[in-house]
Amino acid sequence: MKDTVVSNRNESVRMFESRFLEAFSHVHPITPLVLFVPVVAWFLYTAFASVGLHAGEVLAGFLGGLFAWTLLEYTLHRHVFHFAPDTRWGRRLHFIMHGVHHEYPNDSTRLVMPPGLSIPLAFVVHAGLAAAAGRFAAPMFAGIVTGYLAYDMLHYAVHHLRARNRLFLALKRNHMLHHYRDDDSRYGVSTPLWDYVFRTR
Repeated sequence: MKDTVVSNRNESVRMFESRFLEAFSHVHPITPLVLFVPVVAWFLYTAFASVGLHAGEVLAGFLGGLFAWTLLEYTLHRHVFHFAPDTRWGRRLHFIMHGVHHEYPNDSTRLVMPPGLSIPLAFVVHAGLAAAAGRFAAPMFAGIVTGYLAYDMLHYAVHHLRARNRLFLALKRNHMLHHYRDDDSRYGVSTPLWDYVFRTR
């Protein structure tokens, strides 16, 4: 495990012949915060100002969104990012979406979700909430986006930061086991909850 981590520490790989597309495959870790913190603030404001929810209702919706994110994170990681396609184009798409991260797990410019994926996903999630959650859609969406931001920042941290916090070290160990021991288990990054529920520990 240790040798693999060291050998990939400063490695990257070109994914596209086009310089334009290649540039967009590299993402600075601060990018999700710049894009989505204003989104969280706007939807929380909307929950109060436009929808007219009370503080307790906003908090309940926000916490519900945070919890929903943990399941969405697990589901995306297990069933989308680790889907094994049979076609050449399918394998190429899988490599672009997630395979490159397993080949070069410490490439610091490919540890957070690129906007080309996170923004369309945000629109899909919001549309689903608008249809299903009614007046609680705004705070729930704010909670889901906050959960996503926590996931992206944590994912970067477990690959590149050192800390002695016991919870952080446990989450880091969990994710490193996913990378270097068995990538068909331990799909949760921000929490191992759903790995226990679905027995993928």
